[in-house]
Amino acid sequence: MRHYSIRTERTYVHWIKRFVVFHGRRHPREMGGEEVTAFLSALATERNVAAATQNQALSAILFLYKEVLGVELPWLDAVRRAKKPTRLPTVLTQAEVRVLLAHIEGVHGLMARLMYGTGMRLMECVRLRVKDLELERREVTVRQGKGGRDRMTVLPESLVAPLDAHLASVKEWFLRDRADDLSGVELPHAYGRKNPGAGKIWGWQWVFPSHEITIDQRTGVRRRHHTYEQSLQRAVARAARHARIVKPVTTHTLRHSFATHLMEAGYDIRTVQELLGHRDVSTTMIYTHVLNRGGRGVVSPLDR
Repeated sequence: MRHYSIRTERTYVHWIKRFVVFHGRRHPREMGGEEVTAFLSALATERNVAAATQNQALSAILFLYKEVLGVELPWLDAVRRAKKPTRLPTVLTQAEVRVLLAHIEGVHGLMARLMYGTGMRLMECVRLRVKDLELERREVTVRQGKGGRDRMTVLPESLVAPLDAHLASVKEWFLRDRADDLSGVELPHAYGRKNPGAGKIWGWQWVFPSHEITIDQRTGVRRRHHTYEQSLQRAVARAARHARIVKPVTTHTLRHSFATHLMEAGYDIRTVQELLGHRDVSTTMIYTHVLNRGGRGVVSPLDR
């Protein structure tokens, strides 16, 4: 009813199970604020989880009590909160990005270049649809990004021809699926009921579809899903090893590098904020560390 993703469903169920098991499999109706406080505090003091993990568990339990059981919990002031460290993002130099991308081939290489060239998040790239690519105007529309917000970002000139060729091969799969009368792609929320035939229209197809036909976990419908995100994550990690980059590199590192390199090139922080889709400019300000080279612009006495 709330249109939560299946990932959120699984995560909430996971934490609710752990909460119930932690208290000897008692029913949540028999418990309240005291038991919730004990569980969340144990996560911080005994399991040493990160602050984000503790907040995730709290969200799941609050959802259980408020939305499912209809019980209002008292203020959880006694919870021992996990400390949230202030960390700078891992950023690759432009030379490191070049050597990293040189070690990723095929569709994964195209996806990695698109993520670095646009600043998209992993799932935003994986869920990209054909209609949201504007090759002539060099624009990408990111739909339902973090927080459910849409935004526009730049499409690199150097990717126009590779994407055009890629879409030509994807269209062959699309035509084959139509000939086999396969169900159309998954559509967002209620749009599938309003326009049930849209899933079989070319514009709604995934830019990066899966090679396999799978069963939809919610509906049981047999269809072609988008590519599996972990395959791209593994390709990037493998390329980082082959490139002998000592920094910890993930797909999100490409987004950090996109923002940092724009700041280095002199683009203003508001422009970078819009391209990244940040709600608040304070989130984007973490990338301003690049403007203060060498420890806030200080010249070391050793260099004098």
